[in-house]
Amino acid sequence: MLHTITIVGAGNVGGSTAHACLTRRLGNVVLLDIDERIPRGKALDLSQAAVLEGHGCDIVGSADYADSTLSDVIVVTAGIPRKPGMSRDDLLRVNADIVGQITKNALKYSPDAVFIIAANPVDVMCMVAHQAGIADTRRIIGLSGVLDTARLRAETALAAGVPGHTVQGLVIGEHGDGMVPLPRFTEVAGLPAALLLTEEQTEQARKNTVSGGSRIVEYMGSSAHYGPGAALAVMVEAVLRDKGDILPCSAYLNGEYGIKGIFMCVPVRLGARGVENLIVLDLTDEEKDAVARSAACIREKTAAGLAAQ
Repeated sequence: MLHTITIVGAGNVGGSTAHACLTRRLGNVVLLDIDERIPRGKALDLSQAAVLEGHGCDIVGSADYADSTLSDVIVVTAGIPRKPGMSRDDLLRVNADIVGQITKNALKYSPDAVFIIAANPVDVMCMVAHQAGIADTRRIIGLSGVLDTARLRAETALAAGVPGHTVQGLVIGEHGDGMVPLPRFTEVAGLPAALLLTEEQTEQARKNTVSGGSRIVEYMGSSAHYGPGAALAVMVEAVLRDKGDILPCSAYLNGEYGIKGIFMCVPVRLGARGVENLIVLDLTDEEKDAVARSAACIREKTAAGLAAQ
């Protein structure tokens, strides 16, 4: 029997995620939004593409959460980007309300689903989902490091002049300006990237990784969606196929890295239950300081986000 993946939010990220999940043959997809015309239109478009792609999975567009009944995974892409004149507190308040309501509605029909959160600020929205009724924090995973690490890998590959798939890397911490790329863990075909890059190239790759999302907004006037969609599909696949992949994701910390009570990106093993376990890295003092600063930023935003509820 095919799995069911519900994606709440039929914007660019939701549509790209649906397409990536379908082409990977991960299961049937339910695309939800408050205006049923948009998900129904995208579902029709994707069903026509399916004839050419041959994946055999169904896609339904709807505004009714009943259509998501007994989903295995709920992907939350709904929310708004920050707009001119809008403070970060304004964004937190609006998206916290949206994510909180989505979580409550989805839990009515899929009480055992794993939730993958993509709405920003993602570390805060994971906590909002927890407060909205998902008691088991292992079933809440935030999109952060999978996308950020892909950006680091792409930047490193460009600087080294190698194919992107030969590069491995790691980004942890906040999904935002406080993210912590870890050059020490960057490799090209198993070799330390430092053998191929100068210190200046390494630093530029780090800077380009941190600014990757904002640069896309500058170019297009809208947020990235192909990269987030692909990253979300990788996470969905790890859960549905119980792969045990180790991926950098926003997860609940309960003392790991000396941090407790917030969601933050760290390497985790993903499986059928969501976060199977967290991987604790042996960090240098400099890396520990960067992670601590990132955690402090998340904690401040999380307090503001919960206060908005």
